[in-house]
Formats: sequence, C-alpha cells, structure tokens
Amino acid sequence: MADPIIRMVNIEKHFGSVIALAGVSVDVFPGECHCLLGDNGAGKSTFIKTMSGVHKPTSGEIFFEGAPLSFNDPRDAIEAGIATVHQHLAMIPLMSVTRNFFMGNEPTRRVLGMSFFDQKKADEITMREMKRMGINLRGPDQAVGTLSGGERQTVAISRAVHFGAKVLILDEPTSALGVRQTSNVLATIDKVRKDGIAVVFITHNVRHAMAVGDRFTVLNRGQTLGTAMRGDITPEELQDMMAGGQELATLEGSLGGTV
Repeated sequence: MADPIIRMVNIEKHFGSVIALAGVSVDVFPGECHCLLGDNGAGKSTFIKTMSGVHKPTSGEIFFEGAPLSFNDPRDAIEAGIATVHQHLAMIPLMSVTRNFFMGNEPTRRVLGMSFFDQKKADEITMREMKRMGINLRGPDQAVGTLSGGERQTVAISRAVHFGAKVLILDEPTSALGVRQTSNVLATIDKVRKDGIAVVFITHNVRHAMAVGDRFTVLNRGQTLGTAMRGDITPEELQDMMAGGQELATLEGSLGGTV
C-alpha cells in the first residue's frame, strides 16, 4: 500500500475544560474510502474540522503527503488539496448549477482589456463534469433548487474534485436522503475513489459505510475504538462498536436478560 496522503497522530482538542478529542489517530490513503463512524457526540465533527483547518489541535501532529502541516484556517487546507462537503451544502437554490459550480472560482475572458465571466466555458465544464458523475442536467442554467438532494451532493462533490481535491471529506452526505438519492451519492463516492482521490466518509449509518468503505474507524467520546479493513469486520460488529456493545453486554449481564 502507498504512503498515507494524510496522517493525524494523537490529535487532542480541548475547549476549556471540555475534551472533545482525546488522542485520535487516523491514516487516509489515496484512492480509498475511509469511513469515520460514531454516534452523536462521538467527536466526528470536531475531528473533521481539525483535519480541514477550522480548528487547530490542542496537541498532536498532522502530516500531509509526508510533511508536517499546520493549518491556520480552512483556506490553507483547501489550497493543500483538502476539500470538505458539509451536510448543509453551501449553495444558492435560485442560482444555476453553473453559477454554483464556479462560485468564487469563475473562469474569465478578456474583452477590450476587461475581464468578464466566461459563461460558455463554465457551461461546457459544468455539463461535462456532471455527466461524468452520472447526472444529466436539462441544461447548465437549471436552478440548483430543482435538483434532488442527492444530485446537489453530487454537484458539491464534483465541484471539489474539479478544483483539485486530493482528500475529500464528506460530512454525513446521505443522512437526509431517500433510498434512490443515497444510491446516487454512494455511486459518486465510488467514482471519486476510483479516480485516486482519498475520501473520508463521515456517517453513523453502517449500511452506507459498508457499501463503499475500504477501512472503518469508530470514534466514541473523543477516542478511537479501533480501525478495521473491509472483510475483517462484519456490519454487526461495527454496529456494536458504535453503539457501545461492551456496555450493553455488561448491562445485559447485570439484568440477567436481553436489553
């Protein structure tokens, strides 16, 4: 296996007296989907915000492509090639897919010494990239608000990939989607992984993780419970780790029955 593109070693994050992360370590390799699982309050959000430059770790080390790295803000992470697609997408529903795709990164053309938005180039790239991800738009001027939740997720993922993401962090991308939309998003994750991009898939849904994951790391109360490769752990074992299987087993024993 190649060297990890990003390594998080013994990451701790304290907010005053509250310890959100207590020594979490994760490796992410190019071309793999690394699923980060855990229940609410497990520390997933704090961890990805540390990985993406929103939070500076209280202690621990971050290595990117083998070199020590310290992010001052999310822009540093983006420039390094770490892109995050948040659960609540940063899109404007009434604007076109093209405008949302290139928001903040608009291509321009020079006319009489002045720069103008290159609508034709932007439309061509948008249609091409969306088709590559399996989304057939009516046209590049179609409003994002007319797309399904899964298609909007695909727009956000495609945008991140187009602008050079080497590591793609997906924060609960399937949490509010129906069955068909979820399938579309999972298929998009598979395409991105096969392009050699490292995917960090944050979820609390074991079935979705097992569908596309290569490795699985479970967080609980800010600590790593373990990392397993695909084929080395069953969905039931993964669910048990997330749900505090040992605690449930202890409770069952004390009650003399099944909880």
